[in-house]
Amino acid sequence: MSGGFIPKEKLIAKQRLFQSLKGPVHLRGPSDKITSVAIPLAMTVTSVVLIVRGIYNMSQNIGKKEA
Repeated sequence: MSGGFIPKEKLIAKQRLFQSLKGPVHLRGPSDKITSVAIPLAMTVTSVVLIVRGIYNMSQNIGKKEA
């Protein structure tokens, strides 16, 4: 079966699994924590580091291009 339908038994089993899990719907799958938590957290940390670096460079008057 390549890209076809999931058998009804497997679908019902998956539905029961997801309905029995506690917590928000978007964090129920095993890999959903990566896409919902880790990636935004990494982007936030990267952004904050770059902003702090830019403010530091501006305050120290370094990193300017000679025109």
